[in-house]
Amino acid sequence: MSGNGNAAATAEENSPKMRVIRVGTRKSQLARIQTDSVVATLKASYPGLQFEIIAMSTTGDKILDTALSKIGEKSLFTKELEHALEKNEVDLVVHSLKDLPTVLPPGFTIGAICKRENPHDAVVFHPKFVGKTLETLPEKSVVGTSSLRRAAQLQRKFPHLEFRSIRGNLNTRLRKLDEQQEFSAIILATAGLQRMGWHNRVGQILHPEECMYAVGQEGGCSVPVAVHTAMKDGQLYLTGGVWSLDGSDSIQETMQATIHVPAQHEDGPEDDPQLVGITARNIPRGPQLAAQNLGISLANLLLSKGAKNILDVARQLNDAH
Repeated sequence: MSGNGNAAATAEENSPKMRVIRVGTRKSQLARIQTDSVVATLKASYPGLQFEIIAMSTTGDKILDTALSKIGEKSLFTKELEHALEKNEVDLVVHSLKDLPTVLPPGFTIGAICKRENPHDAVVFHPKFVGKTLETLPEKSVVGTSSLRRAAQLQRKFPHLEFRSIRGNLNTRLRKLDEQQEFSAIILATAGLQRMGWHNRVGQILHPEECMYAVGQEGGCSVPVAVHTAMKDGQLYLTGGVWSLDGSDSIQETMQATIHVPAQHEDGPEDDPQLVGITARNIPRGPQLAAQNLGISLANLLLSKGAKNILDVARQLNDAH
């Protein structure tokens, strides 16, 4: 969720006219479900406020005949919403974290992140292949995904399969899978399927050793970079990897950091509470910095082992196709 920092903090609950907070969202069914759930949570916390949901189409919603990584536009699913925020047409917007650009435009901040859902990817099979797994699909079966990250990792793990771009919202992709004979299976985010109430279509959930997820399910679909994180006994473990487009070349490393969250804030109020684009007033600075530094250290380690070269080649190949 991006906002202008004070989106819901100035509730004038005693004024006779209820203040209206305008919430921007994409028009897709999944985006609306996610926004409705965020608004329901905000209503419970701020009963003195009214919320109006304003839905709009984005570039990524309109260009449906091109692979996401080929459109060459950053903020594919967020730019129109960002403009609406800038022009004060909405007070805050609700996004999937993975659709946000890695660096937010000036003046924007992530004001809240909802409790994490299952971050893993799921395989949905064509009706005739229900009961199969990616491993047991017939040779040369075509699997649909709009993500270079998924395709590169899965190509390496399942060389007998062919991976092809598939675009459209969840409803469109499922219809293409079921009604056309082109795809044997498609890869989608487990969280999206669960939020849509389509648990029964999940044929297989991919574990980190098969397919790691995008950063915070962030970082988008147009770079073959992925991570896996785990917290255990006060240690944050971060595994990161980069892949060539066909999956033949890859570098993966794991690092860890101690995350100490004190029972009470030990440090005083911050002049600038924003860190890596997130305003988290209820989380002490120390753990946030430790997590940020872990990410930077792992990125530098991967770069020192040749990650930049792999990504440069992947970008050139993707642009050339």
